[in-house]
Amino acid sequence: MEETNDNGVQTMNEQVETITVVSRGNRRKDARPASPSWFVAKLNPVSRFIGALLLCIPMFLTLDIVSASVAFGLEVLLLWIGGVAPWTVLRKTWPVWIAAAGSFISVALYGKTSGEILANFGGIIVISQGSLYLALATFLRVAAIAVPGVILALGLDPTDLADGLVQILHLPQRFVYGGLAGMRMFTLLQDDWRALGRSRRSRGLGDGSTIKRVFSQAFSLLVGSIRRGTKLATAMEARGFGSDAPRSQARESKLHAVDWLFYAICIAVPAIALVTAYCTGYWHWAFSNVSS
Repeated sequence: MEETNDNGVQTMNEQVETITVVSRGNRRKDARPASPSWFVAKLNPVSRFIGALLLCIPMFLTLDIVSASVAFGLEVLLLWIGGVAPWTVLRKTWPVWIAAAGSFISVALYGKTSGEILANFGGIIVISQGSLYLALATFLRVAAIAVPGVILALGLDPTDLADGLVQILHLPQRFVYGGLAGMRMFTLLQDDWRALGRSRRSRGLGDGSTIKRVFSQAFSLLVGSIRRGTKLATAMEARGFGSDAPRSQARESKLHAVDWLFYAICIAVPAIALVTAYCTGYWHWAFSNVSS
């Protein structure tokens, strides 16, 4: 009997070890790229958010070509050093250039008139040297502000960002994790829309008027979203998200030396750009009257 018990215990231990190895192997997941830049990938998600603000806010103080071009040049150079080539920056930030081109056209046509008049269309649209200068400065400033923000946001994990907002910035947990849950659910809308469309076509309801079908399907999507949101709110309340008691964190979020180095870079880039514009005499307050 003793031998049988020993053999049985040994067999059970081997099975437990086998199950443990298999479960660990099944839980292994390939690491997702956190950013196209190796340097940005090492940063805390909160540092990306704060760094983008440090880069962007000072650039709103002045509207000139020198500060915007210096800031944009430094940003492209630093991104290149960080592993993101200039052509990759252009490819990944193409919506920024569309917005910058739109701002250039609008300011050139309706900006403040000064200097030599280059074109006059009945007094409604006047293109002058001053309006072209402001248009080019606006174009460069939009690029200097938006490009680093887009690059910093690429590959950002919302869950890691929520953990950082709660643990580092000490924002309300109920608000942060509620927003995270809503963001996760928002990504399911496209799948729900496709599922509703296939369901309606399988019942022969998808061959009618397109407008009627869209409104009917949108109402069904709204009802399904409300039901899912209600279930999610109940589940989060059952897990204590509505309580004021302190919660433990499954993932620890901290700032490291690389984050403080990133803060120093984000402060230095606009400081160098603004000081260069002031020393060269190109400083122009952005709060002055731009429109004619």
